[in-house]
Amino acid sequence: MENPIDAPPSDRAEPSEVEPALEAALPSQRDDETDFQRPPGDARLAKAPALLVTQGKHRFYTLVLPSDLLAATCTVEARLDNPIDGFQRLLDKKRAREIADYIDSGFGSVPSAIILSAQPRAQLHFDRQSGELTFRKDPRSFLIIDGQHRVYGFNLAAKSVKVPVVVYNRLTRAQECQLFVDINTKQRPVPPELLLDIRRLSESETEAEALLHNVFDLFSNDEKSVLAGLLSPSERRKGKISRVTFNAALKSIDKAFVDASPQDVYQVLNAYLRACLNGLRYHGAEANIVNPALFKALILLFANVAERVSDRYGGRYTTQNFEDILGPFFRKLKKNELPKPATGHLALYENYRKTLSSGFSLKQWLFA
Repeated sequence: MENPIDAPPSDRAEPSEVEPALEAALPSQRDDETDFQRPPGDARLAKAPALLVTQGKHRFYTLVLPSDLLAATCTVEARLDNPIDGFQRLLDKKRAREIADYIDSGFGSVPSAIILSAQPRAQLHFDRQSGELTFRKDPRSFLIIDGQHRVYGFNLAAKSVKVPVVVYNRLTRAQECQLFVDINTKQRPVPPELLLDIRRLSESETEAEALLHNVFDLFSNDEKSVLAGLLSPSERRKGKISRVTFNAALKSIDKAFVDASPQDVYQVLNAYLRACLNGLRYHGAEANIVNPALFKALILLFANVAERVSDRYGGRYTTQNFEDILGPFFRKLKKNELPKPATGHLALYENYRKTLSSGFSLKQWLFA
């Protein structure tokens, strides 16, 4: 990509000269009052302190703008609305509202920069002597390259906030599109497993999240755990059950553990999963316990099995009692059903539920 600032303007208009009145330096003020000022004498113009940053062959400006001004001078061109030149996705109003509510909560902070491309009508001008960037307050002064939901979310918020901004100048449409592609392909999001693992540090866990966190940790750390060595708390790893998979599985049966302690949940599920592992071992498929679809399906099946254990053994949830129910079930299954290739956990569960029910007899229940 060419140097976007030094490159020939192509189809872009040259920035106009700024009126003399705008060349005067802003009066000295405290730091928290100098992030942005509107130049005196022309309500159509805005001025803000900025830094010119060079990264390799490319240069851009960094500055801070109030969210109301940002929303009033930015636009997007969605691909759906403009199939020729547009490259942005459509605005998700729900997501923008969530950002606004997050800001209005008083605890919200979104420090990542909005990436903009100055358009010809912005008449962008940078004064190297004063370090100020001047532009026209026009609804299409800037094209949003990255951050449209933040821009509109900030604008929906009840209070204005200061927003870090990066501005590129004199980009062609091809360069704008390439920048959009680079931003959305080169950056790697933080794994959800890590976010779940560190959520406790942020002191924002709900009671339900704390229960899942503690149960996972017990399975991970207790030497008697059937899943010892098979869990990965902060990343997705082959041959391991991630915290995301574990939580998703247990959420599907959360009603079975109302008011239960983490230790109680762990003890019952550990006995159940040990019985499941023994059933898988019957087919030489014990290594498949870490398969996400199979693990979720077996956890879903827990309620069906636990109900039978409760009826037959008065709620004594031991590995042996679970095996008495699961033994006939696993013997009826074929190895290629543990799991079936390309089968989701819900379909697997439905198949397992029917297999479990087909092995139930009233005589067996009455005289066991």
